[in-house]
Amino acid sequence: MGHGKLKKFAENETFRCLLQPDASSVLAKPEGSKELILRDHDIKGHWNRDMFAKDQPIVVELGCGKGDYTIALARRHPEMNFIGVDIKGARLWKGAKEATEENMGNVAFLRTRIEFIDAFFGPGEISEIWLTFSDPQLRGSENSRLTSPLFLQRYHRFLKPNGIVHLKTDSRFLYEYTMSVIRENNLQVLAFGTDIYRDGVQTGYPSENRRFATPPISDGQKDTLPELPDLPAVFEVQTFYESMFLKMGLPITYVAFRLEHEGEGFKYPTDFDAAYWREAEGPRRSFSHQPSKQ
Repeated sequence: MGHGKLKKFAENETFRCLLQPDASSVLAKPEGSKELILRDHDIKGHWNRDMFAKDQPIVVELGCGKGDYTIALARRHPEMNFIGVDIKGARLWKGAKEATEENMGNVAFLRTRIEFIDAFFGPGEISEIWLTFSDPQLRGSENSRLTSPLFLQRYHRFLKPNGIVHLKTDSRFLYEYTMSVIRENNLQVLAFGTDIYRDGVQTGYPSENRRFATPPISDGQKDTLPELPDLPAVFEVQTFYESMFLKMGLPITYVAFRLEHEGEGFKYPTDFDAAYWREAEGPRRSFSHQPSKQ
């Protein structure tokens, strides 16, 4: 391990805004069992009390990398608290250092595997989730995609009623997969676009297509519905990789939807043609590739 990483890891220990729990704090092996089970961390249900300067709605970014998006959103919305989650401590160092130096009381970071997320957030504790340029898992397990029914069920346990999930990605494969999951579960779309910097973002689905129509909202739900997302932020806040993808000429997609539905669990999509969209996406470009000079 390089000296630079060791220095970052040491400095991470000094950042109050960065929580780095040991795996042993959320994994337990019941007596007589050979399998580990997930157990709640002490922070679960207490983020506003223990990590933030004010008790405010909380937004989580999963797979936040260096924390650029988390920090930028927190600057735009001082009336909200933001948590960036990633497993890489060397990446989180940048965001945690910036938040510490600027004394940002509405920013925190969590170093953990996203598969352990249930252990850290209590029922109704989170208002919104951002998924920014997640691994599309083109050839991996469907359950590894962060918009799979497995993950949506996890999010549903800690999101507020009608909480919002945002997906912003350069992967048309992941975008179309997510749209299939949305259709299968009759979730309400708030905004979407397949090339947002060229064509902008539309709100809701076209009403003439019944299958894609926005589900009706009952009178009893109206008081709990959050307003439309901060759509200008979708364009004005960019990750490091997003800026790189734009220079390469790659279209950026976006969808925001409410994670509220009837019934037990979330259904897997039946109309997603993985082979077609995998082929349409082509080989994933390496981050080291440069845009063509034409």
